Amino acid sequence: MEWFLITPLAGLASIALAAYLYHYVISQESGTKKMRDIASAIKEGATAYLRIQNLTLTVFVLVMATVLGILFSFTKSVPHGISITVSYLFGSLCTGVAAYVGMMAAVEANVRTANAARHGLKKAFPIAFYGGAVMGLSIVGLALLGISLLFYIYNVVLNWTAVDASNIVLGFSFGASALALFAKAGGGIYTKTADISADLVGKVELGIPEDDPRNPAVIADNVGDNVGDVAGMGADLIDSYIASIIAAMLISSEIGESLLTTLPLMIAAVGLFASILGALFVKQSIKRNPGAALNRGTFSTCFIFVILLFIVTYYSGLEGGKWLGVFLPTVAGLIAGVIIGVTTDYFTSIDRQPAQKVAEASTTGTAINILTGFSYGIVSIVPPIIGIGAATLAAWYLADAFGVNSFYGIAISAVGMLSIVGMIISADAYGPISDNAKGIAEQSGLGEEVIEVADRLDAAGNTSKAITKGFAIGAAALTVLALFAAYAHLVDIHTLDLMQPEVVVGIFLGAMMPPLLSALLILAVGRNGERMVEEVRRQFKEIPGLMEGKAKPDYAKCVDIATKGAIKELMLPCSLAIIAPILTMIFLGKEALAGFLMGSIVTGIIFALLMANSGGLWDNAKKYIEAGAYGGKGSEAHKAAVTGDTVGDPFKDTAGPSLNTMITVMSLVAEVFAPLIILLAII
Repeated sequence: MEWFLITPLAGLASIALAAYLYHYVISQESGTKKMRDIASAIKEGATAYLRIQNLTLTVFVLVMATVLGILFSFTKSVPHGISITVSYLFGSLCTGVAAYVGMMAAVEANVRTANAARHGLKKAFPIAFYGGAVMGLSIVGLALLGISLLFYIYNVVLNWTAVDASNIVLGFSFGASALALFAKAGGGIYTKTADISADLVGKVELGIPEDDPRNPAVIADNVGDNVGDVAGMGADLIDSYIASIIAAMLISSEIGESLLTTLPLMIAAVGLFASILGALFVKQSIKRNPGAALNRGTFSTCFIFVILLFIVTYYSGLEGGKWLGVFLPTVAGLIAGVIIGVTTDYFTSIDRQPAQKVAEASTTGTAINILTGFSYGIVSIVPPIIGIGAATLAAWYLADAFGVNSFYGIAISAVGMLSIVGMIISADAYGPISDNAKGIAEQSGLGEEVIEVADRLDAAGNTSKAITKGFAIGAAALTVLALFAAYAHLVDIHTLDLMQPEVVVGIFLGAMMPPLLSALLILAVGRNGERMVEEVRRQFKEIPGLMEGKAKPDYAKCVDIATKGAIKELMLPCSLAIIAPILTMIFLGKEALAGFLMGSIVTGIIFALLMANSGGLWDNAKKYIEAGAYGGKGSEAHKAAVTGDTVGDPFKDTAGPSLNTMITVMSLVAEVFAPLIILLAII
């Protein structure tokens, strides 16, 4: 099978379908003037934030591109330096454009979903899901198209070796990942600044509903859903997707297996085709439960992917039973992804025991709510870690049993888990769209019946977002293990001696990074939240008639606080993720950097799982009480649950998801700067 025909075709088909679905979304009715005004304010705030963020990051991108160009011109050649610079800029641009397009689709879909909810669940659900699918299909299509185009130009047209061509594509991955880290961290700070402020003053202090139009922070909260949970989360997942493909290509090119070098592109292509078919299937499967429809779409995507994967690997041209050494590890990665998703669903779903137990604990106060949620979050680490471990062992030994490099087996298992990411991102982006739709319905006064429909959409969205976060963490784990293997190949490390003090220090430094980054991001949310809380309190105090609904709050002021604060606060933690591995390499050496990467992988995965699942658990415990349990809204249990949810917000939407991208970026930094490591070793 000719990868250079099928892979671009899959990317173009995905982008074309995303364009069609965008047209479908915007062709729907957008509702009353009040609804359109609210949606316009959300769109304006989201666009303004991305514009300021992208202008700020342009400076970073240009500086880093210059550094890479000089480094590779010095260590390799001038054409190589120019090529890696162009590749890096191209990766940054693709991620930025796809995130922007997806977010625009989300802000157009939210008001149309709210309007369609006036006509029932079946009318509203497809708009919300297809609005999310624009993000999922466009960003994956662009990524696959970019990777295949670059590799084709350098390997086929210019006739560079597979190793050199793969290293050029590595620049594309680094550009996408670096931008994703800033987008996820900045979006997470923004969205939780607004969410916490709106809850603390609105729900806890004043006892008004979550999306009450009197609350000055409510528009900023709606904006945050889009810049954090749509643009940020999409960038997070696509960064792991690109990195997993590159890791497999790098390992196979290093060992001289040309067929194995292009096979990840083919596997990603059929995964994208499966995601397209799965996304189209979702609309047909909606009955009464949106969550069930999303799950059916995901499982059908997995089933279709396995069939297409079998065809691609069987007819790949690999000799003997070697194709099984690719097929079976890929399936192992996919199964691990499903296990992590199911586990996350159990520990975060409103219908499961952990969320209900945390809700019950809220009757005794805030402290027991937080302790119970935190403890369940720790327990939730166990099944995913076992699943990741099992997938790693299965991939290693299954690949080796059929004559395929074991490191390649781990890398291709990560590709297997992430091949259906088009469907995963679509389901994830559905969450903030339905959340915004509920907010618009409440702010527009559409009535209890419409709000109930929007609530059912939103409840499914909360679970789908939690599952996506779990999936993203598991995918990042396998991806960084593959990147670690590629780094070891590049710098010629075969074993790590734990008796060497430099290696031990490297492990400790790497293990320190995820908790440090988490602390910096949560502190950033706290500082920015303090500023917004004071502003919300000021407006209720100083604007006559605001509490009575006779005056309009100054939404723009809160949007401005969230925007400026997020841009200011994201620079330090994100810069540390890039600088720390370089300094470790310079001062302690290549073995210490390998230890650094291993330490960051272990604590990164544990912290990410803990925070994502605890946060989702606290959120749904609150929603369980709001549905009428333990006294319902306004009760003492509800107040305790709101506080728990407020603690969990930066856990699940800021720090936790950012760790996936951070450990990937640090691994990519090691890969990209490997030529410098080799040069220093020679000197």
